[in-house]
Formats: sequence, structure tokens, C-alpha cells
Amino acid sequence: MTKIGLIADTHSYLDEAVFTHFANVDEIWHAGDFGTIELANALKAFKPLRGVYGNIDGQDIRLQYPEQLLFTCEQVKVCMIHIGGHPARYEPGVRALLQKEKPQLFISGHSHILKVQYDAKLSCLHMNPGAAGKQGWHKVRTLIRFEIDGAEMKNCEVIELGKR
Repeated sequence: MTKIGLIADTHSYLDEAVFTHFANVDEIWHAGDFGTIELANALKAFKPLRGVYGNIDGQDIRLQYPEQLLFTCEQVKVCMIHIGGHPARYEPGVRALLQKEKPQLFISGHSHILKVQYDAKLSCLHMNPGAAGKQGWHKVRTLIRFEIDGAEMKNCEVIELGKR
């Protein structure tokens, strides 16, 4: 079993509570808009980190993190991209990517809208952890914690960090 801490849209702000909430995870996944390489490095120094760059991230982050990430965690194929949309409205090209790659889990950020939604047409779970940073229009800063056990994704928890 792999315990995951999912975060996005930190926009250069890393709440110290993240370290408490992610103390027992095995990996942290960041769905883009880190803001600074120092923030990415702080997460990477704490736990193994996978991530993609977001639209506000500079060249330093883009050199270390790809635009999209395809990988397998246990028996779950994962696709992560910052600007991806959601099952009712994928960004251009994303539906084709998901149809081609056939992940069981699609992760995106960018919208600052917390969303966990199953796409029955693609047999794929979509997760967007909302925004953990203080910039943007969201009212509450959020994270997601969940587990992958073989081919199962389970024990999904939404964590509120407080007001923006």
C-alpha cells in the first residue's frame, strides 16, 4: 500500500501544516504551480516528490518537473497535468491523451476547485486537490490524502488548511 499526499497551486506559499498532514504519507504529488523551486525542494526534502510544472512556474521548476507525468503506482496507471480540466470539461487534447494512455487516475490542478469525480466513459478517477496556496479566488485552502493498494484507490480524505 502506498499513501499519497496530493497538493497543487501552492503559488510560493507552503503552510507548515502540510508537513503534519503528510507526516504518514509515502509520497507527495504536486499538480503544478509550485511558485518557487525552494518550495518544491522543501517538499522533496520531506518526502519523495512527483510533480508537474504549472503555468506560473519558472524555468527552474520546468527544468526539474515535466508538463505531464505518466507513471504507475502499484497497479494504478496515473496521468498528471496541471491544466487538465475535469470529466465534464477536459482541456483541449486532454480527452485524447486519456483515451490513448488509459490511466485509472487522472490528476490536475489549476482551477483551484477541489474535485474528486469518476469519469465512467473513460473508467478513470479524476482528482484535483484544490489550492493550498494563498493566491487565487478560492476561499479555503485544501489538500487530499489517499491510498493506493494494488489496483484500488481508497481512504480519500479532504483536508482543509484554513481560509485563503
